[in-house]
Amino acid sequence: MAQRTIAPLARRSARNLHAPLQGSGILRGFERGYSAIASDLERRACTKGDGNSIVCEDVSQKTHVHTFSQKLSRNVQPAASPEMTTYFPRSSVLNQAPRNVHWPKIVGDRLSAGSIASHLLNSSSTYMKRSFATDAGLPPHQEIGMPSLSPTMSEGNVAKWKKKEGDKVSAGDVLCEIETDKAIVDMESMEDGYLAKIVHGDGAKEIKIGEVIAIMVEDEDDIAKFKDYTPSGQGAANEKAPSKETTPPPPPPKEDTPSPVTIPKTEKSTASPQSEDRIFASPIARKMAEDHKVPISSIKGTGPNGRIVKADIEDYLASVSKATPPSTPPTKTLEYTDIPLSQIRKVTASRLLLSKQTIPHYYLTVDTCVDKLMVLRNQLNALQEASNGKRISVNDFVIKAAASALRKVPQCNSSWTNEYIRQYHNINISVAVQTDKGLFVPVVKDADKKGLSAIGEDVKVLAQKAKENTLKPADYEGGTFTVSNLGGPFGIKQFCAIINPPQSAILAVGSAEKRVIPGALQDQFDVGSFMSVTLSCDHRVIDGAIGAEYLKAFKGYIEDPLTMLL
Repeated sequence: MAQRTIAPLARRSARNLHAPLQGSGILRGFERGYSAIASDLERRACTKGDGNSIVCEDVSQKTHVHTFSQKLSRNVQPAASPEMTTYFPRSSVLNQAPRNVHWPKIVGDRLSAGSIASHLLNSSSTYMKRSFATDAGLPPHQEIGMPSLSPTMSEGNVAKWKKKEGDKVSAGDVLCEIETDKAIVDMESMEDGYLAKIVHGDGAKEIKIGEVIAIMVEDEDDIAKFKDYTPSGQGAANEKAPSKETTPPPPPPKEDTPSPVTIPKTEKSTASPQSEDRIFASPIARKMAEDHKVPISSIKGTGPNGRIVKADIEDYLASVSKATPPSTPPTKTLEYTDIPLSQIRKVTASRLLLSKQTIPHYYLTVDTCVDKLMVLRNQLNALQEASNGKRISVNDFVIKAAASALRKVPQCNSSWTNEYIRQYHNINISVAVQTDKGLFVPVVKDADKKGLSAIGEDVKVLAQKAKENTLKPADYEGGTFTVSNLGGPFGIKQFCAIINPPQSAILAVGSAEKRVIPGALQDQFDVGSFMSVTLSCDHRVIDGAIGAEYLKAFKGYIEDPLTMLL
């Protein structure tokens, strides 16, 4: 059996990585879990002209790819470039999308025929795309595209670059901060190299998924070659733009047509009577016409023999003043400032508009007495202060009561689809947090299983992350029910909230106020603290009776808070 040869570059690199390259060569390395390493090594070997590799030998035979030394010895022109194809290796690293690898098609066909095909051919998003030297003399490089960092993300903004052009980058280093439709997320590098070109700088907005934002190279000497680099897709667009400005075609040549001969006409000298050219007006009428700039020739005189008199000028001025509308003072222009829309503001607007247009809302309101809750809260906070713990807020009781009521009425812990109603087994409470950048809704996971102090700690951490704009996707995904509290911070008595899709309900919590209530005896009155809450329901999922049952359970937990601690 003829001995197969491994590319020197592949053999040297694989030896350092302890890759099993004996026996059937590099393809067995694929089968043993080194597909990503071997594919990159073989691609580099083919690029450098090492035609002795077993993966590349079919390419050299069928596509006439010659090494540089063979071209010189045979004195032949290089054949046309082989047909290229693209494969998409998966990436299991969080926040890192796959890398597109461009290979000769015949190599790809040979690789995809093996057991690695299912590993290489299943991906859809673009993060780093491998490119090779082109006719423009560019060295091998990587085009870093805008990644998809959340399920609803269609475009993103570059908040801030952590690396500068020319910096050395290692795998795992943070390249830049990407502002998604939910938060600002760090984008990490997948490979070692140098950041050669930043296509979209700090503050670049509305960049489509997959659009090139930067270029990386392997060798530091190649950085200068990308100073004026323009990505292929954008370069084509720029080249097409001037082509639209076509110079107008030259006008057709004028035909030499004989110009018509004009015969001068002899005018008959008609002597008009001198009285027709003369305007008769009194001296005072002429003076008034000059002072008021009145065309005296347009006024018909009423004096003897058509003479224009003072009364004629006065009548003319009176008629003109009646016909001219009174001049109005110019209106003052409004002063304003246009505030740019952030990604979170755009997404919030579109989702809430979709919610009001597609979800049939209805609202249920109930008043709950919070006297016992306030007494229990004071007792628990005294214990927390004695043990150096953090204080418990009324909102913590509300979240716990909302989660406990969902456990009793699970129909409200559901979402609507066109084919079925999905009822969730986990009770994850989304908590609305208002920040300077917009409205965030982080999630307290499994709130029904947590105590009041644990809920309070989660809310404080998530609220701080929201204000600092550092929420991760895991912090705001997976909510099944939302609580919005405008009573405690702002003193709002009662309001109706918009459902946060795909959820089916949201609880709007107002402030507590003291009210006079009937006492135990006749003509006796007491004072109690009551808090109004309004439940917004999706009528496709939650019927009126189910919504009322949920509010009844919630009211029971608030008015007797010890029951929710059992």
